[in-house]
Amino acid sequence: MSRRFFDRVVVVLVRARNPNNIGAVARAMHDFGFRHLRVVNDYAVPFESARSAVDASYVLADAAAFDSVAGAVADCTLVVGTTAVGERALQHPLYLLPAAAGMIDAELRRERGRVALLFGSEKTGLSNDELSYCHWLLTIPMERYDEGRHPSMNLGQAVAVCLYELARSVEMADATVGQEEPAIAEVGDVERLMALLSEVLEETGYTKRHPANCDEGQIRRLVLRMGVRASDVPVWMGILRQILWKIRGNGRN
Repeated sequence: MSRRFFDRVVVVLVRARNPNNIGAVARAMHDFGFRHLRVVNDYAVPFESARSAVDASYVLADAAAFDSVAGAVADCTLVVGTTAVGERALQHPLYLLPAAAGMIDAELRRERGRVALLFGSEKTGLSNDELSYCHWLLTIPMERYDEGRHPSMNLGQAVAVCLYELARSVEMADATVGQEEPAIAEVGDVERLMALLSEVLEETGYTKRHPANCDEGQIRRLVLRMGVRASDVPVWMGILRQILWKIRGNGRN
């Protein structure tokens, strides 16, 4: 297993309340060789209570707390959300875990950027707003039973299964690195690009004529689907600023 790959994977827990669950996640990360844990909560994260988990101490010692998903994934080039699907209507591409692990492995072999794996709370999963930060989603295939209740895993189990599959995919993949691919823009740069695009849409009157297309989450998903490269961000920012300059009358002859 390649630590240089695993060191670029970030596990992000959104609204995790139970210190036992956080400890179980940290233990799973330790067992499979991952070390970067981030927790998004609007209240103090119970790291101290979770530190009793066996073999989880160094993961929890380096864990970081954030008050927003945007902050937790700002330095990541790929953000993958997890979902049990259920009855919800998804607005992202969805892949089963084995296929998703191979896609994450391919991103790690670019040698640039971080990959974030987002896990929601056991009760509610990830909200639509939280999912809007994701490039795509993965789901763990599970047996369905006649009772009709959609199956789900507890947080520690879900993280362990995902990290196992990713570790397995990296180990089995061809270690030969081919021609380097262009670096994908970090989420923080994408957010700045999205904000400028929203400003252009407002100034041109598009938001008034087509309000159904201008929800913040929709615009974010649109920009993420473009797969903007890091080197393209300043170009797009320059184009959008020029459009704003022209719209506001500064380009009149």
